[in-house]
Amino acid sequence: MKYNTYTLDNGLRIIHLPSDSKVVYCGYQINAGTRNEEPGEEGLAHFCEHVTFKGTERRKAWHILNCLESVGGDLNAYTNKEGTVYYSAILKEHIARAVDLLTDIVFHSVYPQAEIDKEVEVICDEIESYNDSPAELIYDEFENIIFKGSPLGHNILGTAEQVRSFKTEDALRFTRKLYRPDNAIFFAYGDIDFKKLVRLLQRALADDESVSSVKSVGPKNYPSVGDGIAGQTIVMQKNTHQAHVMIGTRAYDVNDSRRMPLYLLNNMLGGPGMNAKLNLALREHNGLVYTVESTMVAYGDTGIWSIYFGCDEHDVKRCLRLVRKELDKFMQKPLSEAQLKAAKKQIKGQVGVACDNRENFALDFGKSFLHYGWEKNVDRLYEQVDEITAEQIQAVAQELFDKDRLTTLIFR
Repeated sequence: MKYNTYTLDNGLRIIHLPSDSKVVYCGYQINAGTRNEEPGEEGLAHFCEHVTFKGTERRKAWHILNCLESVGGDLNAYTNKEGTVYYSAILKEHIARAVDLLTDIVFHSVYPQAEIDKEVEVICDEIESYNDSPAELIYDEFENIIFKGSPLGHNILGTAEQVRSFKTEDALRFTRKLYRPDNAIFFAYGDIDFKKLVRLLQRALADDESVSSVKSVGPKNYPSVGDGIAGQTIVMQKNTHQAHVMIGTRAYDVNDSRRMPLYLLNNMLGGPGMNAKLNLALREHNGLVYTVESTMVAYGDTGIWSIYFGCDEHDVKRCLRLVRKELDKFMQKPLSEAQLKAAKKQIKGQVGVACDNRENFALDFGKSFLHYGWEKNVDRLYEQVDEITAEQIQAVAQELFDKDRLTTLIFR
């Protein structure tokens, strides 16, 4: 796995992974997520993602939508806590068209008010749809508790009231500050000539007036997320059909040596495999839930680990007891050599299968390069998995699964 990388004079970093596929996945990833919003701007990063498609100095909204669609390509975007991504999937012969369009919308959008007035209601509908889905909403509510007072706790979508207040000048202010070549990367995965890609980007950005000095990579300049909270139980009345429950705590950042043991532990506990411990305990053996999962997210300066399940309200206490029982097992006794070997074999297989999804892999290696300057290496990941010991896993379990540390949120 050999990447091609290059940095333009204006600071834009380019990363390309060759493949023999005729389809190319490419786009811009920008350090412009909800963590970059100032007080009163909650939801602005996601708002800008939507309205960036509504017109540039050279294109109307219809021309943007039709540019790649007319040759069978896809154009997409999304926003998360630490970034915004604009990307396309196209046949390799249309790479010049994709580079030109993506560069135009990212760096030359004009955010016309007439288009904003229409798109605002689309975003508000998205917010209301999200609010109608407690299984998704509880994740944001939980992060807001775990990262209280920090932008990491803010809902990515914002509120309908806040979104309706945004105007052209708000979008321009946010994007002119953050949508800069030196604050972004361009990623590409496909059978294209790298020197040609560099020339296309140089040409597309030739008239860009953005600053050329290269800034620090990663989220090291974010405001502090503060100290973690002590464990607590919070019940919110949502009048839902079933109860929704989350349990978790702050965890490790991407550079923490304990992150990889947690990665393996989390997969064993509540990963996608049907043989995950929580799925066996709550669903297969007792028929109490349809969905139970555990997740971990590592940011540049902190992280979060959590468990989610939905069940009948009268089964909440029983499910919590079963979850606690599984957590205690990892705390009390290290894995046997056979258990550890089987867990490593499973997660390496899952990684291999996941990497075969080329779109997701392209987005993933772009994210790693944007935030940390890493060239994602699956073989090195396998080596890191092999280095994990049973004692490391037990130590992580004893730290994170402590009853006094865990926060529980229940929607009723």
